[in-house]
Amino acid sequence: MNHTSFGHPIPSPPPIDRAAPPAGLYVHLPFCVAHCPYCDFVVYAGSQARGPRARTERLYAAVDRELELRADALDERFGPGRPNLETLYFGGGTPSLVPGEWLERLMATVRLRYGLAPDAEVTLEANPGPDERGDLAAFAAAGVNRVSFGAQSLNAAELRRLGRRHSPEDVAAAVAGARAAGIGSVNLDLLYDAPGQTVAGWEAMLRAALDLGPDHLSLYALTLDDPDAEGLTGAAGDHLPTAPGARRWREAARREQDDDRAADQYRLASELLAATGWRGYEISNWARPGHESRHNLTYWERRPYEAAGPGAHAFDGVGRRWNAAGLERYIGALLPAEGSAALPPGDGEIISPNTAAAERTILALRLDRGVPASWADGSPASDAFAWAQANGLLEPVDLDGEARLRLTLRGRLLSNELLARLV
Repeated sequence: MNHTSFGHPIPSPPPIDRAAPPAGLYVHLPFCVAHCPYCDFVVYAGSQARGPRARTERLYAAVDRELELRADALDERFGPGRPNLETLYFGGGTPSLVPGEWLERLMATVRLRYGLAPDAEVTLEANPGPDERGDLAAFAAAGVNRVSFGAQSLNAAELRRLGRRHSPEDVAAAVAGARAAGIGSVNLDLLYDAPGQTVAGWEAMLRAALDLGPDHLSLYALTLDDPDAEGLTGAAGDHLPTAPGARRWREAARREQDDDRAADQYRLASELLAATGWRGYEISNWARPGHESRHNLTYWERRPYEAAGPGAHAFDGVGRRWNAAGLERYIGALLPAEGSAALPPGDGEIISPNTAAAERTILALRLDRGVPASWADGSPASDAFAWAQANGLLEPVDLDGEARLRLTLRGRLLSNELLARLV
């Protein structure tokens, strides 16, 4: 694969091996109208999201309080003069269900307590359905300049099988609505290796997505994990237990998945998007030049980020922290009936130097600029790098005068095999 296949990489920041103030902030708003059977995110749906028993107002107030407490802790640790945030990301759930006035309140807290750089990227996730995409004009007025629509498919039958509530026409209307609201960058999430999907149908979907004129595409293989079996759903866990109906759906869906078909779909997407000038800057993400997700690059570059909301994760450069997923305990800690507010329950870990080095390598290899070639010489991972080059998974490239190694297309397809050898 030649150097231009993924587009021209942007510079990589230096690694951080010390605690540092956050470059980005993630805010998790967990409500959805319905819970899709494949989804493992922290989601509260149905009557908790809408109607007289909805917990939305209390949750939004609790998140606002957590943002204040986390800012207090950052002030104490790094001082009030820390750099402004470069990125802010509202994820979920379906954050577009938040009323415009509440988003304005959360944005005001962020601006006052964290600071936002003048060119900060502010992303809000949204569902495309007319009753779920929210007030896009109000979001833009509050400061949102990037929206990520959870399209997942542009095929009506596939959408029904995935438990989605919107239609292909809704996706087109959502993109048009974002443009009309003045939102300058639009992403679409799409799933491949989904039940009933074909390679030809996937190609047709990609072409239809490009016709809508988005700026960014996130293409994910349908992943059907089991958070219960992985021990992620305990009292301090960052996941919720899987509902019995969702478990049955996933078991049936796994039987319809096919590794060879998924590889063909990924290869097709890579070639089609490269031919139309899109940059595959990360294994699962493509963008028109200048529309790469700066917030997600913060994760892949292993830079510090703060987080708030049930199940949200934060990283300070040396350790990782997460909030427990439970809604009642989250709200109860931050909005107690008596006494002072406290940070919500959760857990964390300090990352050892060896683990940090492995993480840095694994995350960097997900990006199209890869890693410095020197990382393969004399390091504990040198055998893994040698194996990858011998099997066509890595290629040497010269980027702005620096010798680097990055994944080939074959390497992207088999990246899990390499990454497992690097751990």
